[in-house]
Amino acid sequence: MSRSEVDRRLVAAVQAGDGEAVRASLDEGADPNALGDDALPVLCTAVAAFGSVVADVLVEGGADPDRALPDGTTPLWRAVDGGSPAVFTAVLGNEPRLRLPEETRERLLALARSWYETGTVEELRRRTGASGPARTVRLPDAPDDIEWIGQVSLGGLVARTGHGGILTALERAFGIPTPVDELITRALDQPDGQHANWWQVLLVLLDRPSLETWEAVVAHRHHPDRAHRRFVAEYLRTRGVLVYNSPYAEQEGGFLASWAAEETDVEMLVKVLEAFAEYEHPGLEDAGLRHAGHPGARVRRQVPGLFWTSEGTSLTPPARAALLALTRDPDARVRLLAGKTAVRDDALLTPAVQTLLALADGPDAGLRGEAAALLASCPDHSPVVADALFALLDEDDPLTCLEAAYGLALRDDPRTAEAYRLIRDRDIGDTDDHRWCKLWDWQYDKERSAAE
Repeated sequence: MSRSEVDRRLVAAVQAGDGEAVRASLDEGADPNALGDDALPVLCTAVAAFGSVVADVLVEGGADPDRALPDGTTPLWRAVDGGSPAVFTAVLGNEPRLRLPEETRERLLALARSWYETGTVEELRRRTGASGPARTVRLPDAPDDIEWIGQVSLGGLVARTGHGGILTALERAFGIPTPVDELITRALDQPDGQHANWWQVLLVLLDRPSLETWEAVVAHRHHPDRAHRRFVAEYLRTRGVLVYNSPYAEQEGGFLASWAAEETDVEMLVKVLEAFAEYEHPGLEDAGLRHAGHPGARVRRQVPGLFWTSEGTSLTPPARAALLALTRDPDARVRLLAGKTAVRDDALLTPAVQTLLALADGPDAGLRGEAAALLASCPDHSPVVADALFALLDEDDPLTCLEAAYGLALRDDPRTAEAYRLIRDRDIGDTDDHRWCKLWDWQYDKERSAAE
């Protein structure tokens, strides 16, 4: 295949937003800097389409983020301009602090800062002269992201609302130590904690291991604005998930234990308990017992996670009694989460399974799927559980079916053969998924045994 044919395939794959096809074309020898139909590098096509996956594949494959374009910009400049932290991160490339001259770094910082300070809508209005209302949609900033972003359209131009996050990421990449209070202000410019800007700020703060940074963040616990307090809770939760062997783990756990005991705002209490559950601390059980009877279901949903024990460790009698009561809670999700923890305790296995079986047969399809996953991997291999899993093979949700089939395979149930055929015929799940692999292994073992 000639170079031009390979390049054409690459251009088509980029235009289609197909990351796997882009990678395949590059592996076949396509030029990562090939020009698209607009005579611009295909990396610009990906940036304009907010195609973070494609942009990442292109840059990894050798596309030049600093290539000078006819209008004096570069693909990296356009990524900053577009306002998507996911696209910007994909295009940034390696060693930007060393790669880019100081003047270029300053111009990129000024661009991001101007967008952030002006605001996305106002900057689009300034550029287009449009006076009508802007159209804003909420969507993930990248495929499978839990963080969302706003995408604003006005006067024929489109930009996303992540310039505060991009500015933060640029400063981090260029080694600029932005003050903690300024970083928190940037995050809270978008008060929803699921906005992509929050994650960029959290990344910077997590990258600063000093006690000084930690203290500057948690000082916002008593801020009169609830959003500041929510940010502290999210910072601590994220640290509990991602920071291993933290020198402040005991201090953080104690901080959260005290906060959980004193907090009266229901929304904040939910966030604090969610963060506290990510730590190993002797105060977890006390917090769980204190709030097991809370009138708010959202608070009670956090309690089972506080009773979570390590493998081989049993619950204390008070925790066991509280958890048993939660498996009978009027709120279905409380019952599900209580069952999730209770199946790990031998003394609670039977009532926990009864709770999960009821949810698996209940009216909520989402809860049926989650109950299927818990029943599939639970240690109860009784016929009633296998029958419930087999019944769930009729669910419309493919992942529920996959979990049910996986549970049957774990139990070496003879109906696994039917489940295997169903999963294969419906093309459910990734064949690299551990649940699918277990089904494949089960079928292979049966066929090999039959042949022998």
